[in-house]
Amino acid sequence: MFDRILIANRAEIACRVIRTARRLGIGTVAVYSEADAGARHVAMADAAYHIGPPAARESYLRAEAIIDAATASGAQAIHPGYGFLSENAAFAEACASAGIVFIGPPPSAIRAMGLKGAAKALMVEAGVPVVPGYHGDDQEPERLRAEAARIGYPVLIKAVAGGGGKGMRRVDADAEFERALAGAKREAASAFGDDKVLIEKYLVKPRHIEIQVFADTHGNAIHLNERDCSIQRRHQKVIEEAPAPGMSASMRKAMGDAAVAAAKAIDYVGAGTIEFIADVADGLRDDRFYFMEMNTRLQVEHPVTEMITGQDLVEWQLRVAAGGRLPLTQDQVPIDGHALEVRLYAENPARGFLPSTGKLIRFRTPVEGMHVRIDTGVREGDEVTPFYDPMIAKLIVHDRDRNAALRRLRQALRQTEIVGPASNVVFLGAVAGHQAFVDGDLDTGFIDRHKAALLPKEPVPAAETLALAALAILLERRAEAAAAAARSGDPTSPWGVIDGWRMNGGYVETIDLTAGELVLPVTASPVGQGFHLGVGERTFHAFGSIEDGTLSARLEGLQVTAGFARRDERVVLIRDGVATTLGVRDALDAGEMEEGVGGSIAAPLPGRIIQVLVAAGEAVSKGGPLVVLEAMKMEHTIAATVDCVVDTVHVAAGDLVAEGATLIALKEAEG
Repeated sequence: MFDRILIANRAEIACRVIRTARRLGIGTVAVYSEADAGARHVAMADAAYHIGPPAARESYLRAEAIIDAATASGAQAIHPGYGFLSENAAFAEACASAGIVFIGPPPSAIRAMGLKGAAKALMVEAGVPVVPGYHGDDQEPERLRAEAARIGYPVLIKAVAGGGGKGMRRVDADAEFERALAGAKREAASAFGDDKVLIEKYLVKPRHIEIQVFADTHGNAIHLNERDCSIQRRHQKVIEEAPAPGMSASMRKAMGDAAVAAAKAIDYVGAGTIEFIADVADGLRDDRFYFMEMNTRLQVEHPVTEMITGQDLVEWQLRVAAGGRLPLTQDQVPIDGHALEVRLYAENPARGFLPSTGKLIRFRTPVEGMHVRIDTGVREGDEVTPFYDPMIAKLIVHDRDRNAALRRLRQALRQTEIVGPASNVVFLGAVAGHQAFVDGDLDTGFIDRHKAALLPKEPVPAAETLALAALAILLERRAEAAAAAARSGDPTSPWGVIDGWRMNGGYVETIDLTAGELVLPVTASPVGQGFHLGVGERTFHAFGSIEDGTLSARLEGLQVTAGFARRDERVVLIRDGVATTLGVRDALDAGEMEEGVGGSIAAPLPGRIIQVLVAAGEAVSKGGPLVVLEAMKMEHTIAATVDCVVDTVHVAAGDLVAEGATLIALKEAEG
């Protein structure tokens, strides 16, 4: 076994590898960009080396800098994690040339599966079923368009060298093909340095089911059962579970045998995942699954496999890379209970799952134990930057069966509190509680099909919520006044007390809370250690305290605990995982409140302008594309929200823009 390894990655997966290495007595070395100098994985490792500026291409994708760090640190092996250089054959070869073990498959296997078209041809030879499509080298748009017509719409355009939904477009009609192809190629070139694509038939009701495979250098290859990854948005996984709901023993064997055959066909070594797509229009059937691709690395969702097998897959990787044999044979691989994983993202589901950035003002998760696991690379106070994937953490639950695991998942999500960047916590809770999901009626179109139920319009905050928010504000003011009095020369001065005493009678204050365009006043008058709070026609007698961001309150005899945080001129109250953000309007500024940027399109997050699709004077219909912005490794097309005319274009392709920057000024369409 190795004495010291370097992790060529960051955040959650780097922390995950460090935990296993530490348990095995292996020293760890981290690498970091300027943006990650204070990151959790840097603090956890035994040593850390700076490798460049924040942009991944100038840091985590610099193979020579990483190998130099490994050599300087005395690391005997490099664990690539997932993403970045994990599936880069040239990097694996460079490690070998430097006398460093690459904890992953041989370069030949990475190359064999790195190009989707060639990989599918190999699978056909190995007898593995594949989706009908075009995987040829001719990339002329006319040829690709003709192949799409031959296959029959709808089709899927996919980057040959890619994954994670990048460089992927669904096309439903010939008229959409040209624009979709251009976008897929552009995104593929940006993400992978290769704009080649393939075309394949789009299955109308598919499930994404993958098989975890493992092989060693002694000729042993097995699978560790399946994972269902059908709940996706933007072609990226959101919820994964094992085993797959409704999976029969015969289908598990058929898929498992096909996956092992795929691994053996390329002389695979280490951890890998064979991804299949299953046509479930008539239910799960042994003869309706097709090879999609192989990920020649550990997967983000590997914890659910660990939970149902009781195995540490990172430990397996380390032992196999050091020349050891697989710890189990195929007939020894167990399935114990059911596990689900949700990915906690900094994103706004209500705005098309647009990534979000900012400081994690509050980040609280359930207590870990035998049923709950948290994998994260961030801490409260850390920054979610625009440079990398916006995943904050993975929440994994395990129990005796799927229903019990789902109950644990819903409870764990209610105990999760994220304030700062927008998050998908409430959305995940809605999915976990949706009856179709509970019933196991899954496919990759689940989110789009149930969007209305999963993304309801934000309701007007309840009276109890407004009362609690006002109470928290008042308690915060009281604490600030007490602290100021304690620092003064006369801490007993009545001027340092804000108990509302007035010479000529009681004191009533109005706290104007805002939700969107609504102004929601709460009247407050102090009574003893508490307050009388008026919300509409209701009155509450409330008192409580705030400690470490947690409000403990008694509201009309009801004991309530809620998270509380300040965010600029807003307050955030979190109950059962649901965060309610309210503005606090200063009465003196009531007449000067901003009306918004009307008449212009602003950048929803920091990024780089890829394409400007309109010119000054051009009329644009509602929904028409205006600008393509690249941020957090994905392209985002910004569209007009009303019929309008472009007045001024403020940006050009290649420009870097900050969040909120004006991109295009608009004026109303005439007539």
